[in-house]
Amino acid sequence: MHQKLITLDLDGTTLNSSSQLSPQTIKTIKNATAAGHIVSIVTGRPYRMARDIYDELSLKTPMANFNGALTHIPHQKWDGEYSRTINKAVVYDLMKHKDDYGIQLLAVESKDSFFADHAAPASFEFFPHEISNDQILTEKTLRTNPTSITILVEPNSAQKVKNQLLHYYGEYITVGVWGGPQSVLEIVSKGIQKAKAVAYLADYYHIDRQDIIAFGDEHNDAEMLDYVGRGVAMKNATERIKGIANDITEFDNTEDGVAKYLNEYLGLAE
Repeated sequence: MHQKLITLDLDGTTLNSSSQLSPQTIKTIKNATAAGHIVSIVTGRPYRMARDIYDELSLKTPMANFNGALTHIPHQKWDGEYSRTINKAVVYDLMKHKDDYGIQLLAVESKDSFFADHAAPASFEFFPHEISNDQILTEKTLRTNPTSITILVEPNSAQKVKNQLLHYYGEYITVGVWGGPQSVLEIVSKGIQKAKAVAYLADYYHIDRQDIIAFGDEHNDAEMLDYVGRGVAMKNATERIKGIANDITEFDNTEDGVAKYLNEYLGLAE
């Protein structure tokens, strides 16, 4: 079989319901790498929340974070590393108009930095529940352009706020709405999407488009699954994603769906 580039979404895909890697998934990814395939994480997660997963899988390949706004090789300097940032003036303006948008939490981050207007509530697991004084978001602490902005807004208002943000800042940003019960918006630079990161990796490794396999489950995986030669939706994916994909896993993310699919498709020893 031709060498494949395998790109993995994390939440709802490679990770189980506890946001962890199963032993079978770890073994399968390592077997795929040993068989000569290239495995890369392409996630909406920031680097701080994907680094340990990358290390558990013993990867040495580039990883894309923030839905492709940052592509880098962890733990080393790589000439191909890039980060597409947002002008910090957008953040400053959001800070001034928090009440207008009903913003309950405003956080910005890059590869190695994190700032928020306050610590996250206990129910919001993706961001620190305690932050130091130098991580409090102010015009003084935020001196460089961030890679990502995340905002928690009032319940059931995400789409409304998204439309407002695009009206005022649409020339500069792309806005995504998180799935799940909380009203969260993730903002990256205009035009950023996972598919562009995958295309960048394929070009770097000289992998033909038809030899790329991508796994995903949510809206931010749509362009990636549509772009690659074999887009695979999880059994637990949204109906939209299943409609875009070339194939659907027989098992969901709690049942090692990615691992079982790769073992069969690549003919890996289990």
